[in-house]
Amino acid sequence: MSAAGPASVWATGAWLVLVVAYAVLSSVWTGHDPGWYAGLARPSFQPPDLAFAVVWPLNFVALFAVGVWFTRSIGDATAWRATVVLGASVVAALAWAWLFYVPHRLSAAALCLAVAAVLTWVLVGLVARSVPWAGVVLLPYAAWLSIATALSVQYARLN
Repeated sequence: MSAAGPASVWATGAWLVLVVAYAVLSSVWTGHDPGWYAGLARPSFQPPDLAFAVVWPLNFVALFAVGVWFTRSIGDATAWRATVVLGASVVAALAWAWLFYVPHRLSAAALCLAVAAVLTWVLVGLVARSVPWAGVVLLPYAAWLSIATALSVQYARLN
């Protein structure tokens, strides 16, 4: 493991800004048109609404914690590589939230979430290679995005 340099301190800041932007923007868009969402045909494996209310904050806490410790404990190049992958995943996930809840383009939204899920699994691999425990902390988030992708595909198919 390399010592953190000044660039990894910037990577930490960038990572944390990404996580906060992700949490704020996704909640803005998912609350855009609640009546529309309530009227959709739901997949048979849809978790209860309470699951979303519990899991998403835990995902954001995990992302935040990994960002603080992982990016500060590795070399600059690895910190930035992981931060760029996280950024691409966040952009894809936010594109899903906007496409799904604002213009209601369910198929395009499902594709964006699939991209976010794949990128998140790449992120887990990058993180785990340098800081194994941090990769483990990200596993539930990656799994959740994979489940959310399956749900999104089903929403597109059913509606």
